This record gives sequence, C-alpha cells and structure tokens, in this order.
Amino acid sequence: MNSIIMRYLSLYLIILIVFVISCTPPGYIRTRHLVFYEDKRDEILETAKKYIGVKYEEKGTSPDGFDCSGFTLYIYKNNGFNIPRKASSQYNAGKRINLKSAKPGDLVFFNVKGNNVSHVGIYAGNNEFIHSPSAGKSVSFASINNPYWKKRYVGAITYFAN
Repeated sequence: MNSIIMRYLSLYLIILIVFVISCTPPGYIRTRHLVFYEDKRDEILETAKKYIGVKYEEKGTSPDGFDCSGFTLYIYKNNGFNIPRKASSQYNAGKRINLKSAKPGDLVFFNVKGNNVSHVGIYAGNNEFIHSPSAGKSVSFASINNPYWKKRYVGAITYFAN
C-alpha cells in the first residue's frame, strides 16, 4: 500500500514541476537566482548612458557616486532587477559567455587588483563598455581593446536568454 501511495505522490510531484516550468512566460530566462526579460537590454544600456560623468565613489551605489559594481547594481535595479552587490558575485551569478557572443546589456569583468574578478562594466557593443573606473574618475565608456583593459579582461556574463 505504501509503495502505491509513494508512486502517486512521485507522479504528482513530477506533474507539478512540469506545470510550474511551463508557466514561465516567453522571453523569460532563469539563471540561478535571476529572471530577466530579453527586451530589457536596450533599456539597461540607455539607463547606463544617463549616468556618464557621475563621479567614482568607493562603495557608492547611487547617482551621488558609484563604484564599479555599485554602478551595475544600480542600473540593473533601476530596470527592475536585483543582482548581487560585488563584482565577483555578479560574475558568478550569471551565465558565462565568450566576448564574441556578448550583447549590449551584458556584463564584462576584469582583474585589476590581483584577484580573479575585481571590476565590472556594462557591455555596450563593439568591444566597448560603460563603467565607473576608479577614484578621481567618473562613469565613462572604455574599450576592451585598450591594452590596459585587454590585459586584465576575465570574461563576460549574461543574465539573458540570447
């Protein structure tokens, strides 16, 4: 009797899982803890451009001043999504992609402090990204082809389906 009940419970659980998965709307992607709409890429990039010129501030997460991961956190949050605070956590939370596959709105990561991932920017296309570079500087565009960034490039991640 118990084995029959267990079989029905197992079948019920499988049906429930299939139902929940099938209820995910088209255009959605789930990556670890995050769910993003594909059409938000342009909005993320446009939002980032609005903050060009905002000064760098260590531990900054607002238009009063941004550090690199505070900038990406703010831009994504401003578009309705939560991503982790630290650059290394942002890198680990997304799906790793090669740079040739990166699209505007994806994130690019660099090693500037001797540890694996210590800097992040928002990919803008054509090997350019928007970031909050360092003390004394402000949010700006940079090129991954620049020897400084090229040497320190770690990888790209996406939180999107394509």
